[in-house]
Parts: sequence; C-alpha cells; structure tokens
Amino acid sequence: MGLSSRLGRFGAAFLMAASLAAPAFAQGAPAPTPDKGDTSWMLVSSALVLMMSVPGLALFYGGLVRAKNMLSVLMQVLTIVSIAALVWVGWGYSLSFTGGSPYIGGLSKAFLSGVTTSSLAATFSNGVYIPEFAYIVFQMTFACITPALIVGAFAERVRFWPLMLFVVLWLTIVYFPVAHMVWYWAGPDFLPNQPGDHGLIYGWGALDFAGGTVVHINAGIAGLVGCLVIGKRIGYNSEPLPPHSLVMTMIGASLLWVGWFGFNAGSTLEANGLAALAFLNTLVAAAAAALVWAGIEQAVHRKSSLLGAATGAVAGLVAITPAAGYGAPGTSILLGAVASAVCFFFVAKVKGRFGYDDSLDVFGVHCIGGIVGAIGTGIVAAPALGGQGWFDYNVLPAVPGTYDIAGQVLTQVKAVALTLAWSGGVSALLFLAIDKIIGLRPARDAEREGLDISAHGERAYNY
Repeated sequence: MGLSSRLGRFGAAFLMAASLAAPAFAQGAPAPTPDKGDTSWMLVSSALVLMMSVPGLALFYGGLVRAKNMLSVLMQVLTIVSIAALVWVGWGYSLSFTGGSPYIGGLSKAFLSGVTTSSLAATFSNGVYIPEFAYIVFQMTFACITPALIVGAFAERVRFWPLMLFVVLWLTIVYFPVAHMVWYWAGPDFLPNQPGDHGLIYGWGALDFAGGTVVHINAGIAGLVGCLVIGKRIGYNSEPLPPHSLVMTMIGASLLWVGWFGFNAGSTLEANGLAALAFLNTLVAAAAAALVWAGIEQAVHRKSSLLGAATGAVAGLVAITPAAGYGAPGTSILLGAVASAVCFFFVAKVKGRFGYDDSLDVFGVHCIGGIVGAIGTGIVAAPALGGQGWFDYNVLPAVPGTYDIAGQVLTQVKAVALTLAWSGGVSALLFLAIDKIIGLRPARDAEREGLDISAHGERAYNY
C-alpha cells in the first residue's frame, strides 16, 4: 500500500489526512496501522474542543447578557454547532483539506467520499498514523466553535434564522478558504517556500499552531463588522445593560480553559513531548493574562473583578493559541501578559472612544488577542529564545541561527493582514446582503421584550 497524498497542516502542527491507497508499499510489508495511544488522545481532544462550544462558550456568553436574552444566546451557539458539524461533513472538510488551488480545496471528499475506517492521517513522526476519521472530527470541532464566537459581538439584537443563513455562507466563503490557505500542505517535506501543493499563507511560511488566524482573528473581525452593520443595542450608553449571571460566566470560562487543552495540545496529533509543551504553555499564558487583567483593574479602578480576571484568562488563551507548540513556557507567560494588557486597552478604552457596540468584546479579546498572539508567535518561536522554530518533527529542537525573527514577524503580519481583509470584507458583504434581503435585526418591540420570548417563546427563569 502507499500514500496517495500527504496533506500537511504544519502551521497548526497538524499533518493532515494521508489517505492510504493500494499498491505502493514494498511487497510483503505490513500495512501501517493507527497508533492507539495517539488516536485516543485525538478523540479526547475532540471532545474537549466540543466542550468549549457547548457548554463552555454558551454559558460564558449566556451569563454576560441580560436574563431576557440568555436562552437566545444558548440557542444560537447550540444551533451553530449543529449546522457547522453537518456543513463540515458535507463540503467543509473537502474544501479545507484537499488540493485545488492556493486559496481553497476541491470537492473530491465532499460528504467524506472515499474515507473509510482504514483511511489514515499521517502525524509528524515517520510511520505514525491516526484514523482519518479522528482527524476529521477534531477539525470539525474547530469549525463548530469559530462561527459561534462571532455571535457575542451582536448578542441581544439579531434574528435567529437570518443569523443561521449567515453562518452557512460564512463557513463556506470565509472559514474554509482561510483554513485551506493557512493549514493545507501536500509537498515533499514540511517546510515553507518549497515546491508542492499548498495553501497560500502556508506557502509564505506563516506559523499558526492551533488557530490564531483561522479561528480568532477570523471570527473577531467578522464580529466587529456584524455589530457595525446591525447597529447598537437599544439603550446602549443610555441605560444599564449588566450581565445577568457572572456565576454562569465563570463556569463557562472554566470550561473554555479546560477545553482549550484539547484545542492546543491536541494540535500535535500525537501524545508526546510537544503536546505536553503546548499544554503547559496554554496553562501559564492564561494564568499570567488573568493576573495581569486583575492587576490593571486594581490599578485603574481600585477593584479587581471576576469578570475582568475571566476575560483576561480568555485573552491569554487566545494569544497562546498560534504559539502553543512553538514558544517556551517563559515566553508564553510574557505573551499572555502582553496580550491581556493590549486587550484591556481595546475593551476599556478603544471601544468607548469609537462607540461601537461589541456586546461581549469579541473583537477586543479574540481579534486583538489573536493579532498579538499571531505576530508574537514570530518572536517566541525563535530557537534563541527557547522556541521550536520551523522544525522537522524528527529532528528536534530546531537549530539556533537558522531562524530569522524579523523575517518571520513580517510573514506573520502578512498572514494577519490577509485574514483581516478577507474575513472583514466578505463578512461585510454577507451581513449587508442578508440585512437588505430578509433583515438581520428584530423589531424594536421584540428586542425590548427580549429574544427569549419574541424569538423562541421561552424564558430562562420563571419567577
């Protein structure tokens, strides 16, 4: 048997789907089999990432809105996860991780055509495989949470079914092409600037271990565009709009933090030392970011809030996502701390200065934190700072002196700029078109009554 293709997601430490086709291994050689330990880790990681969406993100967002809109947020997140899972199986996986062009894949694996229980995905280690189905479900959970992040930017003021239409179109036109551009590779080795079939941004040599560009910047800029197109909540800046349950928000933040270990440490595709490094970096970056946010609040407001510490932790998790397998623990702490301070500035100062109503700070935390993390990855990955650099997985660590920090940072900036332009521009067109044709915003009376009753006929609490 032989590998018909070897698709790489090196930028995210993913070496994607190598479907095994019949005759090319040496005569009499045993067919490769999936590693049971790595397969188990990938299935656990997939479950952890799914937990980030439901219940994690749902509770985190649900606690931040007013009681009359809580169920609407829970319903939006639950339904987006359901839609994204089906779209992923239908055409998302194929468009993201098959060849076709530098910008998007083809439809050769639409509805998982040709994928069987014997189809394998290669890992970085020579001769080590996991089932392709394990990789598909892991990637599916990323596609599920990314559009769900967007809804926090315009929570409490969007119609349900027009939003679901946006999600299907956004996944197809924005998420899948960006995932392909950043993570797809099918060349002779795993290094950038080499001949072979690869995504545009991957070919530049951009580093994105687990989704700084594909997930956080992608969703964050779409959220900003959405809140601008839909407009501000009724009563914004003229009446109190407090979170109704910070306890639920804390529960959601805790589930996000735990689930993030699947998000980042699972992105190695193996249960090994690099996964342990990504796990550790994820933990310490979030811890540093939570403390920095609480410290800044103490200095500015003379009080440290639970909401602030939880938001800081999420900002640190966002920032470490593209760098989790590239940096060292010390530089990961610094990256989380810097991202927390920058995100605080955008949430506390920039949003008020420009007057946009990003309800749950999707832009200020996910987009800005993603930008800090993506650009910072170019620094913390340097072997001279303890990072991994662009490495051959079988020859670790990378050799100091062969990594150009300035050049890598420039590459990271290019990847960020393209993601912002593509996601921001296409998202604006989608929001404007849907709003023009069927309308995105509920009637004023329905919005004042609350979306739980007006859109879903239910109440979160019956007092």
